[in-house]
Amino acid sequence: MVIQPVLSLRHTIADDLRSQITTGVLKPGERLPSEPQLAARYEVSTVTLRNALALLQAEGLIEKNHGKGNFVRRLRRRLTYEGGALTPIVPTLHVTVRTTQLRAQGALSTLLKVPSRTLLTEYLCVSHVRESPHSLARIYVPRDLAPAESSCHWPKSAELGLRIAEIREKASARLPTPEEASTLRISSALAVLAITRVSADATGRVVEAALLILPGDRADARFTTHHTTEGRRAEG
Repeated sequence: MVIQPVLSLRHTIADDLRSQITTGVLKPGERLPSEPQLAARYEVSTVTLRNALALLQAEGLIEKNHGKGNFVRRLRRRLTYEGGALTPIVPTLHVTVRTTQLRAQGALSTLLKVPSRTLLTEYLCVSHVRESPHSLARIYVPRDLAPAESSCHWPKSAELGLRIAEIREKASARLPTPEEASTLRISSALAVLAITRVSADATGRVVEAALLILPGDRADARFTTHHTTEGRRAEG
């Protein structure tokens, strides 16, 4: 005798909604009925309904837009992070930037190798595909190197007048912070690719530090190592 496992209510609801999404009954970009309406339809509590929606959100099938509701997610085109930028360039990808002045302290002071309380300019950059957030970056530049006027897009080193001689990057996979999950409208159970990029000039001064957050369901990272023969020439 084979005993079939009994699915919990949240898994039963998730299975039904998942089937509607994969078969096209619920289409990409479509708003789901409100949570109270869905709870009444499935005859469950709002808590159970939200647990079911959380499963679909973790799978990347739906996204929660606070104040508007839950939506079937559109297919995300995967982008590749390489050489400090996302490629390929998507025409519908646009970036909003918020500029803030702050003082370096703690880990940020260590990252930029500046004394505590040094004045910095922070660029908070959120890229979007249509209305959906795609990636998040916090870029820090010493205030004396930042332009006088705020940039209306993701600032590149050349645009900031920075001469980069060395770039060091560290990549790791982790769960998003509550703030990151909220900003990117992703589940707190969806892993993100976190890249810390530190750029220095020819004197060794750190001129830029960037903290990049890329949701694992829509971005990859590629790193290339170039071998030179300078050492061999020197030996000869």
